[in-house]
Amino acid sequence: MTTNRPPIAPALSVFGSTIFGEMSALAAQVGAVNLGQGFPDTDGPDEVLQAAQDAIAGGYNQYPPALGYPVLREAIARHQQRYYDLTIDPQTQVLVTVGATEAIASAVLALCEPGDEVVTFEPYYDSYAACIALAGATRRTVPLRFPDFAVDEGALRAAFSDRTRLVLLNTPHNPTGKVFTREELTLIAELAAAHDAYVVTDEVYEHLTFDGARHIPFATLPGTQERTITISSAGKTFSTTGWKVGWLSGPAELVSACRTVKQFLTYVGSGPFQPAIALGLDTQDDYVTRFAADLGRKRDLLSAGLTAAGFEVARPSGTYFVIADAAPLGVTDAVDFCWQLPRTHGVAAIPVSAFCDDKDVARTLVRFAFCKKDDVLHDAVEHLTTHK
Repeated sequence: MTTNRPPIAPALSVFGSTIFGEMSALAAQVGAVNLGQGFPDTDGPDEVLQAAQDAIAGGYNQYPPALGYPVLREAIARHQQRYYDLTIDPQTQVLVTVGATEAIASAVLALCEPGDEVVTFEPYYDSYAACIALAGATRRTVPLRFPDFAVDEGALRAAFSDRTRLVLLNTPHNPTGKVFTREELTLIAELAAAHDAYVVTDEVYEHLTFDGARHIPFATLPGTQERTITISSAGKTFSTTGWKVGWLSGPAELVSACRTVKQFLTYVGSGPFQPAIALGLDTQDDYVTRFAADLGRKRDLLSAGLTAAGFEVARPSGTYFVIADAAPLGVTDAVDFCWQLPRTHGVAAIPVSAFCDDKDVARTLVRFAFCKKDDVLHDAVEHLTTHK
């Protein structure tokens, strides 16, 4: 018996395999240097890796508590206090998730329903659009334009309406590398309060900033804590992206709402990695500082190579990524350019328009990841500059 019903819900029919998976597969197929997917090719601190092995040997192999192991929740609370002077209760205001992606999904699904609108900035991380669609809500995007990616106040104000339920904010921002300023965050806070909207803030790159740029957690602004869910992750901070240890924090009632959703997604996960990340949060501040400085040097290495290859490059203040405009090379469509690049130049990258509703915002922009070993970056630069 056959059916004419579509195999996927209409709201999700536009979402196929991710651009990251497609470009990584193409890079592997043709043997190209993969600067597309944003994961490092080195491991994090030895002490954290050893702690995970010790946790496995020590019996952390069954379901963790629904909120996450207390040792990690308490370490997260200490981290927020130490870095940002934010006081949160680890018993009621922290939820450990399977990566930041699940934290985002849990928050959006908990807070939004059909008819609601979600304000976010484009380019946006691709899971944002999918989570908003899963909730049946509508996204209202505010463009961040190359090369400075500053917030356009008029466009931001226009994105809000009486149906705005949520602002989904990412700072430091993937894929642009932008670190939102205090003035920009204050404007968002004022508009969220005026429209009685919640704010979910994705801060996974909180420690990976350069040139003295300072990450300002949204929840540190006056009057924001009661409406803010803050999300972060160990994957970026400690180069353990495969462990999928994330978390969210905020008012107890919002955390409880997210937990209600999360229990029906993965229930729990990452058991033996949780105490290891707790150790990392408590003891590895020096590692984090060194890692950020090393990433800043890698950013400069790749940026110089892209400039030499003829791209116009925007200097990122944070994250793993640099945005380059391929228009000076005669490129008019970065999607086609990125599909050809692994074959023509031996390098894989991501078209920024994949993260945009308005494709013209990023028609010729390309995202390159610099969280790679130096020899990989040198290899990529050589490929790009010798095939001009």
